[in-house]
Amino acid sequence: MNAGPVPLVDLAAQHAEVAAEVAEGWEQVLARTAFVGGPAVAAFEAEYAAYSGVEHVVGVANGTDALELALRALGIGPGDECIVPANTFIATAEAVARAGAEIVLVDCEPGTALIDVDAALAAVTERTRAVLPVHLYGQVADVARLRAELPAEVRIVEDAAQSQGARRDGRRAGAIGDIAGTSFYPGKNLGAYGDAGAVLTSSAELADRVRLIGAHGSPRKYEHTVVGVNSRLDTLQAVVLSAKLRRLDAWNALRREAAARYDALLADLPVVTPTVTPGNEPVWHLYVIEVDRRAEVLAHLNANGVGAGIHYPTPVHLTEAFATLGKAGDFPVAEAMADRILSLPLYPQITAEQQAWVIEVLRSALSAG
Repeated sequence: MNAGPVPLVDLAAQHAEVAAEVAEGWEQVLARTAFVGGPAVAAFEAEYAAYSGVEHVVGVANGTDALELALRALGIGPGDECIVPANTFIATAEAVARAGAEIVLVDCEPGTALIDVDAALAAVTERTRAVLPVHLYGQVADVARLRAELPAEVRIVEDAAQSQGARRDGRRAGAIGDIAGTSFYPGKNLGAYGDAGAVLTSSAELADRVRLIGAHGSPRKYEHTVVGVNSRLDTLQAVVLSAKLRRLDAWNALRREAAARYDALLADLPVVTPTVTPGNEPVWHLYVIEVDRRAEVLAHLNANGVGAGIHYPTPVHLTEAFATLGKAGDFPVAEAMADRILSLPLYPQITAEQQAWVIEVLRSALSAG
């Protein structure tokens, strides 16, 4: 059986489900010439706030901006420390650096790759102003424990870019800490047709501050009270996001079904399958296994039409950009996982036949060793 090729993500299949609704919404935007802000942006912000269980959502240009603006809204900057997991996309660290604060890396948990809460608590100093737990691969980090054991003055800024719709102990990702940033990059569970992001919080003060900074520090036209940036959610992207949000729970349910199929199909193979912690209801942004001889296995998969990938091959401290944050061996769990992790194709529209083919090709790759 050959059900390939199987892409890592199939955005065309997703678009087919919303194409008519998006086209109609875009026609309305064009007719109104409401190209910046306007009803579509306000509607999505309200819809996503209600969905996520927060009081306020502020749309911004991308997920990196979302995290930076969240930090700046908290007044975090030079002289402050922010704790970040070593296994994350570099944007988490970039946001801290762009806010002017100092990055303090900590290791991750084996199995889940989520932030090691014990390590984060041990890294707190008198200069620590925030911890940025990353809800990696669609599973929610233990924000509740962080909040219970961190000093009250240390804020929690959730990186919720991979977790739209995920829950831990009944609470949605993005609604557990003080403030959160999320990304709507096209491949996310809730993805736009370009760059987009949002900040989530139940604090009116923080939401107002984020909106102010993201609009050139301008509460009114030509009045500028702080040095801001230009970071706004594009109106056309808001139309896309509203259409997809109405389908997000159904799509996430399909992701869970696909993850369960992978669990069963991989049961007899020499791989490490993902660990789900108690209380978590993941949304499987990625299905990440661990394998030996990863480079050979990945090459075999790709050569046979299976779009596997790696998220992420290099921990933050081993990138050239952030080489000052540590050396090889400083964060052993993140480093060991970076050499072994492999993301298998997973998206709502993936079929059982496609998944069976993925595992057939994987089985042949593993046996070749």
